[in-house]
Amino acid sequence: MARLTQKQKGILLMILSALLFSSMQIAVHLSGDRIPVMEQVFFRNSISLVVALILIRRNHLSVFGPRRYQKWLFGRSFFGFLGVITVFYASNNAAQADVAILSKLSPFLVTLFAVIFLKEKLSKVQIPALLLAFGGAVLVANPSFNSNLWPLAMAFISSVTSGVAYTLLSYFKDKVDALTVIMHFSTFSMVASIPVMLADFVWPTPFELGCLLAIGLFGSFGQICLTYAYRMAPASEVSVYNYAGIPFSMVLGFLFLGEGLSPTSLVGGALVVAASVLVYLYSGRKSGKMADKRQP
Repeated sequence: MARLTQKQKGILLMILSALLFSSMQIAVHLSGDRIPVMEQVFFRNSISLVVALILIRRNHLSVFGPRRYQKWLFGRSFFGFLGVITVFYASNNAAQADVAILSKLSPFLVTLFAVIFLKEKLSKVQIPALLLAFGGAVLVANPSFNSNLWPLAMAFISSVTSGVAYTLLSYFKDKVDALTVIMHFSTFSMVASIPVMLADFVWPTPFELGCLLAIGLFGSFGQICLTYAYRMAPASEVSVYNYAGIPFSMVLGFLFLGEGLSPTSLVGGALVVAASVLVYLYSGRKSGKMADKRQP
């Protein structure tokens, strides 16, 4: 049985990350309207911090990374945190479909930033695949864009800041360990959320506490998978698999929240899957041709 390549491992990790983050969103929804956003952010990142610290100590890694990379680590942490709070703000003040579409611009931006700043080469199938996946996202979300402009602007800012943060994950490849990057981000986000959380803290019920713990666990392991995915494969190639979260969210919403599955949603989900398969098959064929050329 052939061993998986680094790129294939990155693809699988990105898909697993999408599943974990979709599960986290279900936990966010189930936690109800009583729990403030910053309290959810705090729980997510405090659990991520504990998980990352345990793994760092076990593997004898640097907790916060080398000094020469601190400005880039702070940049990743800042833009990542900004991406979280802006999308949470948008989700609380705009139609979910509108927010979902604008936040799904980030794979386009990751591809663009990776080509410009990381000098990655763009294959002829990546842009069509991204457009196909985005079209599927539009069908699933069915946005109206009747929301107020400010929350929509926050959703767009979230896609930009997330794009920057994800691109930096690829930059850290072979420079800073993935667990150190996660530790830095989790610590920054947890500390930054404390002042607002304390001012508006709500004691959770046992069920809400369980949801908060689920948010933290799904979020922390989703972040680990996401971080390693961007290290194992070029950002411009692996970002399209982030759209796998759309069909995952559809299925989980149907199973746990009783949300309906419309024909357009099913078609949209199929387009997302088709785009992912297209990129995977093209990458596999390209790798096969390169291997043939290397043979005498």
